[in-house]
Amino acid sequence: MSVEKFIADRISGSGKNKGNISKPIVKIGIIGIILGVAVMLLTVSIVLGFKKAIKEKMTGLTTHITISNINVNPSNEPEPLVISEDTLKLLRQNPLIKHIQTTAFKNGILKTKTANEGILIKGIDKNFDFNFLKQHIVEGALPAFNDSAASKDILISQLLADKLELKVGGKMLIYFISQHVVFDSAANEEVIKYEQRSRNLKICGIFQTNFSDFDNSLSFVDIRHIRSLNYWNADQVGNYEIKLNDFEKLEETREELHELLGYNFNVNTIVDYYGNIFIWLDKLDVNGIIIVVLIIIVAVINMTTALLILILERTNMIGLIKALGMANADVRKIFMHITLKLIGKGLLWGNIIGIGLCYLQYKFEIVKLDSATYYVDHVAIEINWLYFLLLNIGTFIVCISVLFIPTMLVSKLTPVKTLRFD
Repeated sequence: MSVEKFIADRISGSGKNKGNISKPIVKIGIIGIILGVAVMLLTVSIVLGFKKAIKEKMTGLTTHITISNINVNPSNEPEPLVISEDTLKLLRQNPLIKHIQTTAFKNGILKTKTANEGILIKGIDKNFDFNFLKQHIVEGALPAFNDSAASKDILISQLLADKLELKVGGKMLIYFISQHVVFDSAANEEVIKYEQRSRNLKICGIFQTNFSDFDNSLSFVDIRHIRSLNYWNADQVGNYEIKLNDFEKLEETREELHELLGYNFNVNTIVDYYGNIFIWLDKLDVNGIIIVVLIIIVAVINMTTALLILILERTNMIGLIKALGMANADVRKIFMHITLKLIGKGLLWGNIIGIGLCYLQYKFEIVKLDSATYYVDHVAIEINWLYFLLLNIGTFIVCISVLFIPTMLVSKLTPVKTLRFD
């Protein structure tokens, strides 16, 4: 053991010099680091977890990339499209693409005995990715599909069920406005004909995502109903929805799809449709960075104050060991050893408390939120060990760099003055 470390251990020993004023101040400094590290870990975990939860809900109810017809009909509903099997095969071979599914949307009016409500139905088939919906079924089951005829099942949201007092097994009468091209013999030309059509569907299940933008009106039915209502052919769909293996490859995949499909199709990402939500999520990163920086500043100020008081309290000792021949650099090493020890304690206990709280919230969802405001019903946590490591390294480097400055005070103290210091 070096002389510097030996002296540092004697100075910072818990059983020594209990009457010194530096002891409680040093403890406050350590507590500051512990609380700071714990709060920083919680901040990073909450920001990452919240963003992940929102993205998973949005992509679960929609998708990463949507391919649609470039044309829109007068009812503001997309025209049908068909992508050849050869092209679909090329898409499925793309390593960035995880899943391809066909969907279609149609607006309707839900009529009950007491009220009418606008509703958006999403047509799906048996190849739809149901993983997200399975996790959010609160009652009943998913729609059942068969090859012979369109399923009469409809999956609705808890919000819609509560609003209109609907229950699993009940019937829903929905009215639609459909259009199709007919030949007008009098005018000797093709014209667009509008007509009212309806479907009587059975509620098979109720889901709840706590994402009010979708839960307010979105329901799921067999896509064959929409084909029939719109007079589409059996192979025509409203959209091809593509889910990716990596959300960060969104723009890269979009460009590849543009090159493959040409410009006869719209290729839009989820960011295009819900840009305001993603701008809001990006701002969370800024808020997280501001919180982390402020906490590091406060922790550094606390430790700097504690170290300065420790140095001033040990002025006589500094003068004595300098009079005995110890160089300024070696004296600074004493206090750097103390600094490392204090920061080490702070980081250790800060990580234990911070990661412990993150795990408890991740496992048991103790802290709840108002889903109508935050889109999730609990504080979401994402435990990312790489971010935790970088946060610890960054905090350690900043603290050591800044706390090296107070040790420079040692070189200003001379043996003659310090030995006479009272």
